[in-house]
Amino acid sequence: MSVKDLDRRSFLTKATVGTLGMATVLVACSSEKTKKSEDIVPDLLEQAPDGKVLKAGLVGCGGRGTGAVINFLDAGPNLQIVALGDVFQDKIDNCREQLKKERGVEIADENCFLGFDAYQKVIDSGVDLVLLCTPPHFRPVHVEAAINARKHVFMEKPCAVDPVGARSVLASSKKAEALGLSMVSGTIRRVQKDYMTTALKVKNGDIGEIVGANIIRNGGALWHRRRQPEWTDMEFMLRNWVNHCWLSGDHIAEQFIHEIDVMNWFLGENPKKAIGYGGRQRRLTGDLYDFFSIEYEYENGMRTHCASRQINGCTNGKVERIVGTKGIAIASGHILDTQGNEVWSYPKWEEGVTDPKWKVTNPFVQEHINLVTAIRTGKAVNDAEAQVNSTITAIMGRIAAYTGKEVTWDEVMNSDLYLGPKTYAFGPEAEINSEVPLAGEANKLS
Repeated sequence: MSVKDLDRRSFLTKATVGTLGMATVLVACSSEKTKKSEDIVPDLLEQAPDGKVLKAGLVGCGGRGTGAVINFLDAGPNLQIVALGDVFQDKIDNCREQLKKERGVEIADENCFLGFDAYQKVIDSGVDLVLLCTPPHFRPVHVEAAINARKHVFMEKPCAVDPVGARSVLASSKKAEALGLSMVSGTIRRVQKDYMTTALKVKNGDIGEIVGANIIRNGGALWHRRRQPEWTDMEFMLRNWVNHCWLSGDHIAEQFIHEIDVMNWFLGENPKKAIGYGGRQRRLTGDLYDFFSIEYEYENGMRTHCASRQINGCTNGKVERIVGTKGIAIASGHILDTQGNEVWSYPKWEEGVTDPKWKVTNPFVQEHINLVTAIRTGKAVNDAEAQVNSTITAIMGRIAAYTGKEVTWDEVMNSDLYLGPKTYAFGPEAEINSEVPLAGEANKLS
């Protein structure tokens, strides 16, 4: 049975009893209950403090990886990018060109590494930290190697595409904590002042007791590249990684994780089970769904609804609505009463607010400011467990939709589900099943 068949047809037979009991990461807030919540604004640095030169290496030189190294360089003084790694030479070349053009940075030929083992060569090149921005399938192995080499880590989202990978990242994060290493994730909302301030107000009871949430992200189809005659199966999939489940985790994990992470953050707990559905109508390549609709249920019976769609020509938008007994929070910076009237909104810098305490720094830079600050001050930060929780939540929803079955947190956390090949080479990939899942098909428990 292929790994994709396991995900879509036999997942429930592979889940064992028990749970890792992963702790939920709660938003930090003031312990002074008498302090007015509107006065609590997170104090974030706009630039990391100066210090000795920090050398970083990038693994995964595509668009997000190239953006990440530029964001890193913008985070403070004495920061250098000194090594690049990718499986495609053109990706390395494009990244080098953009770094030279936009920041005047040149990467030496001997520090540009090509191949599936390039990540290890970057790690071993004398860097202090690594930026891991490959397709998510590779993240667990790359994180493990970096922590074993005692390197600080920035890892893009999601941190895995399957439970095996998620557990690996969790184990690596625990080792990083023991070693005093910092890990920062690419779930950017948690470093935005508008989201952080709203989360603090919710934590302080401004909307009362949370009773549910409505989380939606609708957008157009993502990119895909036409297959070239000289491309092997592996090259075709890697160059179209956002269209293949084993590489991306499907868009519920690869993209919608931002909104799922906001939900987990504001609720302060993980769902205990999920049921849902999804489908495919318009995609022309890959094996992903066009849409998902998932209901998550929590220990106290509370339910939330999450939906995501990627289809061109439809009405698009994003909803992050947390519902309480006293009102509603719009996670990006609004509090409504029970009648829908706005009673508070985050002051917008772009609308003329000049008090610097309200300024929201570019979150893609802020996450690197936080990482560099942690390294230079010796006060380690590690948000990996929160991203593991959100990744597992997304995977649970995906499996529920693929199989048509109710899926529990414990089943996912104890599953031996692994997506993708165990070894990598450019050639035909017979062990990867690219069939589109059909809910209810061959979903036998024996």
